[in-house]
Amino acid sequence: MTARVITGSKQEIAAKVAGLEGDVREAIVFIEEPMRSSTQGVPETVEEMFKEMEPYTVKVGDVNDSREAIYTRMEGE
Repeated sequence: MTARVITGSKQEIAAKVAGLEGDVREAIVFIEEPMRSSTQGVPETVEEMFKEMEPYTVKVGDVNDSREAIYTRMEGE
């Protein structure tokens, strides 16, 4: 499986997706909503915005994601 990021207008994205080889099984779509007026409440926080993507995140218990671990070569690299 290959992941791709496709940008453009709705029509451009639809045309690019339609032209892809193979089956397209899933897509994540970001839709910009119109600006909210101050009377409509506080805009969503980043946490709320990505909460719906929770089922698609990877959960691993013992990962060392410190800066040192990320930039240090592991055996075999």
